Amino acid sequence: MASEGLRPSSWSNAPFDTYAAHRHDYDKVIYVVQGSITFGLPLEARKLELRAGDRLDLPAGTVHDAQVGGQGVICLEAHK
Repeated sequence: MASEGLRPSSWSNAPFDTYAAHRHDYDKVIYVVQGSITFGLPLEARKLELRAGDRLDLPAGTVHDAQVGGQGVICLEAHK
C-alpha cells in the first residue's frame, strides 16, 4: 500500500460481526491481515470472501455489506 502512496489504518472486528449495506463517497482499498470477511455486493448479487493476504479495491459509490468470519478479522484500509 505504501508503494502506491496509500496511508492505511488498521481496524478489526469480532467473529460474526456484520455491516449492513451502505456506500462511501471515496475509493477504498482493504487488505486482510488476519482472519476473514465476506463482502456482499447486493446490486450485483455477488459475495467476495477475503482471507489473510487478500485485497479488495472498492470504488466510490459501490453498495456493499459485510460479514466477519468465525475467527474475526484484522484489516488495513486506505482511501484514494
